[in-house]
Amino acid sequence: MVTELRDGVWWFEPMGVNAYLVADDEGLTLVDAGTPFDGGTVVEAIEAAGFDIADLERILITHYDFDHVGPLSTLAVDTPVYIGQADAPLLTGAERPSPYGIKRLTQLVSGPFVGDLPERRVRPLEDGDTVGGFTAHHAPGHTPGHTVYVHEERSAAFLGDLVIERDGELAPAPWFISRDRDRLEESIADLAARLPDFEVAAMGHGTPFRTGGSERLRALAERY
Repeated sequence: MVTELRDGVWWFEPMGVNAYLVADDEGLTLVDAGTPFDGGTVVEAIEAAGFDIADLERILITHYDFDHVGPLSTLAVDTPVYIGQADAPLLTGAERPSPYGIKRLTQLVSGPFVGDLPERRVRPLEDGDTVGGFTAHHAPGHTPGHTVYVHEERSAAFLGDLVIERDGELAPAPWFISRDRDRLEESIADLAARLPDFEVAAMGHGTPFRTGGSERLRALAERY
């Protein structure tokens, strides 16, 4: 049900996407949450890692998409949810995506299945903000507010849909599911240059890497 990637870092698989749990001195954190049909999966994963849903201190969301924020409005918790500033209005329903472009249209159509969160629960993040043991790094392209979270103590980076795993290597997220592919490639180069070294590369799609994460990200940046 859950796979421990490193001490205090677990990976589990909702429907067609990855999600993660991190435990440290700041408590238990959920990174991304799956689709609207994955609420039970999230609870089961937390219990399989040895915790209870009531232990959840915070939820970090890499970006607003159906398969990353799906069950947040139905989970039986009142936990704060952190997300990049540009994506936060979509999570609360203060803004709706326009129907122009594949990414925007997908977000618009899937919105009613996701539901909205009350503004009091949503905590917008800017580049460099810290929450718990994590540092938020703005990485736009896939969505305007896409955010990568690095936990230096656990030597893990949660990359969302900035990249995917393909045939044992990192690759950029496909152009047709990203708002701005050029900006996404710029974000890869930017983060490869400025993130601290990390072992675990935990992306939204594909098999996460247990070791050599920062080296793999730098190698990808060099290829693009």
